[in-house]
Amino acid sequence: MSNNADPKFWDAAQKHLIRYGGTFEPAIIERAKGSFVYDADNRAILDFTSGQMSAVLGHGHPKIVETVQRQIETVAHLFSGMLSRPVVTLAERLAALAPGLDRVLLLSTGAESNEAAIRMAKLVTGKHEIVAFSKSWHGMTGVAASATYSAGRKGYGPAAVGSLAIPAPNAFRPRFRNADGSLDWQTELDDAFTLIDAQSTGNLAAFVAEPILSSGGMLELPKGYIAALKQKCHERGMLLILDEAQTGIGRTGTMFAFERDGVMPDIMTLSKTIGAGLPLSAVMTTPEIEDAAHEKGYLFYTTHVSDPLPAAVGVTVLDVVAEENLVARAGVMGKRLFDGLSALKDQYSCVGDVRGRGLMLGMEIVKDGGAPDHDLGAAIAREAFKRGLSMNIVKLPGMGGVFRIAPPLTISEDELDLGISIIGDSIAASLNGR
Repeated sequence: MSNNADPKFWDAAQKHLIRYGGTFEPAIIERAKGSFVYDADNRAILDFTSGQMSAVLGHGHPKIVETVQRQIETVAHLFSGMLSRPVVTLAERLAALAPGLDRVLLLSTGAESNEAAIRMAKLVTGKHEIVAFSKSWHGMTGVAASATYSAGRKGYGPAAVGSLAIPAPNAFRPRFRNADGSLDWQTELDDAFTLIDAQSTGNLAAFVAEPILSSGGMLELPKGYIAALKQKCHERGMLLILDEAQTGIGRTGTMFAFERDGVMPDIMTLSKTIGAGLPLSAVMTTPEIEDAAHEKGYLFYTTHVSDPLPAAVGVTVLDVVAEENLVARAGVMGKRLFDGLSALKDQYSCVGDVRGRGLMLGMEIVKDGGAPDHDLGAAIAREAFKRGLSMNIVKLPGMGGVFRIAPPLTISEDELDLGISIIGDSIAASLNGR
C-alpha cells in the first residue's frame, strides 16, 4: 500500500481540518527541494506553480535556509514600535528597485498589504469607493475580499460600501473588437469608466489591479493599458494601486511587471515572491502620499509589522535574484516555456490559448468551437499529478480549465522540458480516456 494512503493521516485530516477551498491533492508531502516536492513514497513531483505561486527560488534554497537559521538565533520578532536592521535594509533595497516608491511598509500577507494600501488610499483621498477588475483576486479579508471578484462573493453578506468593478480585458475572448478582430481595450476601458462614473457617488478613492490577473485566468493587461488606467484614475482624483503579489521580483522578465509599460503606480503591493515562500509582504508608495497619510494619522498596526525574520529573508531573496541574474533568466526561460506550450497548442486543438509573460503563463483548455472545457482541464490536471507534475488550474465557472504555470525562476532547462513533456502526455492520455 502506498504511504500516501495512510488511513490515520487522512482520517485525522478529515476530522480536524476546516476545509477552506477545493479538495486536497491525494498525496502527503514530506519534503521539498529545488523545483520538486516529495511525497510519502519519496516520489518527486515537479512544482510548476512554485508552491502558492511564491517560491521563486525553489524550495530550500541554501541561502534562504542560512538566513532563517541565522536570524532566528538573533531576533525573529519584536514589538511593532521597534526597528531592526533587516527591516530598514529591505525597505532601502526595495526603494532602490522602484525609484519614486520610496516609502515601504513591511507586513505578512498579500491580503494584508492590500488592506493597508486601500486604507491609505481612502485616508489620503478622503473618499471610499474602490474599483477593481471583474476577475480580480486581492485577498480574503475585509476590503481586499470586497475588491476580489473572481470568487468567494456569495453567502458572506454585504461587501464594503463603494465596491465597484469593471470587466477584465481578455484578448482571447474580446468584448470590444478592432477591425481585425483583436481586442479593442481602449474602447472597453472607456465604456467601463462611463459605467463607473454613472454608479459613483463622487467618492472614487482608488483602482486596485493585478498586471496579470492570475486567478481570473492568467489575463495580461495589454501594453498601454496601465498608462490609460492611471490617466482615468488621476482624472477622477483616484490613486492607482498595483498588486504585484505574483508578478513582482522578476517573474515576468522585469523586476516589476509595471516596468514594461514605463508607468509607476501610486501605490504598489508585494507579497508571495518577495518572501520566496515565507510570509512577507510590502506596501510601497511615494513620499508625497506617505506624508499626507501620516499627517492624517495613518494607522496600520499588526502583530507582525516590521518583523526582523521575514525582512532578513526578503533581503536574501533580492541578493539571490541579483547574484543569479534571475530577472533576465525569467525572460529566457519564459520564452522556452512559451514555445513549448505553443507547440502543444499547435498539436492539440483543445489547447485554445497560451498567454502571459516570463515565467508566468496561462494555458486555456477549450472544447471544439472554443468554449471553455472545465472537465477536460480537470482531467489533465489529475493525469499530470499522477505523472509527477503539479499544476494549478483555475476552476472558476465560465473560465474552463486555465492552467496557471509559474515554476521557480531557478528551474533548469531539463526540468522545464520535463514539465512540458508531462503536460503533453497528460493531454494525450486525457483525450484518449474520453
